Amino acid sequence: MSVQFLGMIGHRLSSEIIPPAGPIFDRDYIVRFAQTHEAAGFDRLLVGHWSDQPDGFLVTALAGLSTQKINFLLAHRPGFVSPTLAARKFATLEHLLGGRLAVHIISGGNDAEQRRDGDYLDHDRRYARTEAFLEIVRQVWTQERPFDAHNDFYRVEQAFSAIKPLQQPHIPIFFGGSSDAAIAVAGKHANVFALWGESLAQTRETIQRVRAEAAKHQRQIDFSVSFRPIIAATETQAWEKAKEILHVATEHAAQTGAGHKNKPNSVGAQRLLQTVAQGDVVDKRLWTGIARLVGGGHNSTALVGTPEQVADALLDYYDLGVRNFLIRGFDPLNDAQEYGKELLPIARAKIAQRGAKQSA
Repeated sequence: MSVQFLGMIGHRLSSEIIPPAGPIFDRDYIVRFAQTHEAAGFDRLLVGHWSDQPDGFLVTALAGLSTQKINFLLAHRPGFVSPTLAARKFATLEHLLGGRLAVHIISGGNDAEQRRDGDYLDHDRRYARTEAFLEIVRQVWTQERPFDAHNDFYRVEQAFSAIKPLQQPHIPIFFGGSSDAAIAVAGKHANVFALWGESLAQTRETIQRVRAEAAKHQRQIDFSVSFRPIIAATETQAWEKAKEILHVATEHAAQTGAGHKNKPNSVGAQRLLQTVAQGDVVDKRLWTGIARLVGGGHNSTALVGTPEQVADALLDYYDLGVRNFLIRGFDPLNDAQEYGKELLPIARAKIAQRGAKQSA
C-alpha cells in the first residue's frame, strides 16, 4: 500500500490558537476547506465526532459533493444508531460520494461526554458494544440474504440491506483506542488502526500488540499516526513558531477555561501524557508542548523543523509500518496549503525512495 496523507476537516474555523469564527455550520468554510485539501494533494479528510457539534454525515456530504477525488473518513460512535440503520447510512453516503468513504469507529474516551448523549456504559462495555455493532454492520454490508443476529447489545431478525457498499468487500474501517479492550476489537474488525503521535518506541510497541492480536484472526492491519507539523524555512524559525503557538494557545486556554479541564480519561490520553513525561522534545523533533497544555486530550503532538526534517521524521514512522499520516495544523486552512506546497511532495519522494530500496 502506498502512503496516504489525511487532513481533518472542521465545520467552522477554529483551533487551539484561533477562537471559533463564523456560524456553527459554516457551509462556505467547509467547501473551501475540502477543496483546499484536495488541491494540496491530500488523500483523505477526517470528519470528527463530538457530542455537541454538527452531524458528521452532513458535513461529509457537503464536503464530498464539493470535491472530485479526495476521500473521506467519517468518525462514528456506536451506541446511538442501530447497526442495521448505520450500515445503510454509511453505504448510502458512500454511493453519494462515488465510493470515496471510510468510517472511523471510536467508542468514546470521555465518560462525561458520552453521558451527554445518554450513554452510561463503562469503558470496557463500550468496546464490547462496539464489537457487537461491527459484527452486524459488516454482515449488513456483505450478506446477500436476510439474516438473524443476537448478541448482548442487539437483536435483529431477517436483517437485510438492498444498498451495498461500492468498495469490496466493504467500506474500510479505521479504528481508534489504545486499551486492551480496544485492541481486541481492532484485531477482529479494523482495516486501519489509528494512533495519536506518540514516541517511536511507544508506536512500535502498539503496532506489535495490534499485529499480534490481528494474527489470532488471520488478519493484517494497516496503521495511521496523527501529528500537527510545524514547518518553516529553517529549524530555528520552526521552533520559534512552535514557541509562539504555545504562547497563544496558553492565553486562549486561560481565557476559555480549556486545557486540562475536559481532558478524556482514555488510555490514549494517558499514553500521550507518558510521551509528555519524556520531555518537551522526544525523538529529536516530536514536540509535546500543546499535548502538555491540553492534558493529552487529543491529537496534539507536533513534528517541528524544516519540511525536509519533518519528512525525515515521518519516514521513521514509515519504517515502523505506518502507511497513513493524519496531519493538521494550528492554522488549519493556511497550514493545509503550506503542507501541500512544502511538506507533502518531499515526504512522498522520500517514502517512494525508501520503498524502492526495500523492494530492491
